[in-house]
Amino acid sequence: MNSKNGSFWESARTTLLTGISILRAMAAACALVLAIYLICSIAEGAESPLRLATCALACVFLLIFVYLCVNSDTLRSQYAERTLAIASEMLEDIRDGLTPQSAEAICRRLLSETRAMTIAVTDHDRVLACVGTLANQFPPGSPIHTPATRYALDHGLVQSFTNTIPVFDGVHATTQIPAGIIAPLKVRGKAVGTLKFYFSSPHAVNRTQYALVSGFAELISTQLATHELERQDELTARAELRALQAQINPHFLFNTLNTIASLTRTEPARARELLRDFAAFYRSTLDNSGSLIPISRELAQTNRYLTFERARFGDDRIIATTEIEDGVEDAPVPAFIIQPLVENAVRHAMKDEGALHIAVRVRSEGGEGICIEVSDDGAGMDRDTAARLFNASLPMPDSQSPQGGGAGVATRNISERIKRFYGPRSSAEVSSTPGVGTTITLHLDLQESMFA
Repeated sequence: MNSKNGSFWESARTTLLTGISILRAMAAACALVLAIYLICSIAEGAESPLRLATCALACVFLLIFVYLCVNSDTLRSQYAERTLAIASEMLEDIRDGLTPQSAEAICRRLLSETRAMTIAVTDHDRVLACVGTLANQFPPGSPIHTPATRYALDHGLVQSFTNTIPVFDGVHATTQIPAGIIAPLKVRGKAVGTLKFYFSSPHAVNRTQYALVSGFAELISTQLATHELERQDELTARAELRALQAQINPHFLFNTLNTIASLTRTEPARARELLRDFAAFYRSTLDNSGSLIPISRELAQTNRYLTFERARFGDDRIIATTEIEDGVEDAPVPAFIIQPLVENAVRHAMKDEGALHIAVRVRSEGGEGICIEVSDDGAGMDRDTAARLFNASLPMPDSQSPQGGGAGVATRNISERIKRFYGPRSSAEVSSTPGVGTTITLHLDLQESMFA
């Protein structure tokens, strides 16, 4: 529904409510006057026809009064239906989540249906959209201005104010907000934004407007939570598919089988041992896909992988060490977040001569998180290639560069999965110097993880 139609509905609704209120008052007044007149007529001995006519008129006005009282339920029903229709249209606006575009659609849809002079939607830090009288004062992208908004975000409670609030540009007050209602938008119990109604008069902040703002905020929150679940399901499917594609590397499979085949003549006992380890490795690969496992088991899988690469290149070409802090061994992690990093080091960082040293370190971060570090002293990479490894908004690294394209697929897969399990404060970082080596660090946040 466009703004013009919405304004017409609001105007018609206001006119109808006002008209009914006036008719009620007139009917009640007339009924009271006629009743007094009837009593006076009886006391003065007026003729019977006059008394009958007076009674008839009194009954008519009383019936009109009763009808208007009953008919108000019909009006409320129509208003409820209209509100539900608006809610349904608004949910369609935000089916793709809370964006500047969806926020503006919400503001425009609601402005014509309420008494607010301005409606705004924010995320946790900035204004996403603002429509109405104060739209120029709060453009999209501007920081949150009022303490009431910050309180609603920090405490997850609906706030209202009827005292004028000045808005400063840092030094001077740029505008005045006479009154307002601010409701948090929540996902999984945490405020991710606000819905704000600003009014031109404190008298406009009443129970009805408070209920409207609260109700619309709850509807938006429900839709945002649904969108978040759908997005997580999509990420899960994509991550698990990419994990399987990255895990079963055809070159690794071919090279390992060739290595085992060559050892069957010269070292048959070692070939049999490697074959058993190889079967255990791939069984674990398939069993653990997409699941959470203890860090100790992920490290065991990594060591199996290194066994095959040492057999291929020679024990003196790959020197690997593992350090894990006491008490962290059983911490659950997504499968295949360490082994692919070690595999990248072997595939892309090994120089033509000399040993490649790989160190894996796992430690606690004061009980608030877990840090996993994989470092090597291999070929390294330039700053541009390193920046692209974990940043999905940038093009994939050049497959010809050290730790290039293949590393980018694996690292982005790992980054997606740790954010899925450990939340937005988790991170994956890379530090590298050409000719010196590379260190990749994973920070797994336990405070906002799915295990908290």
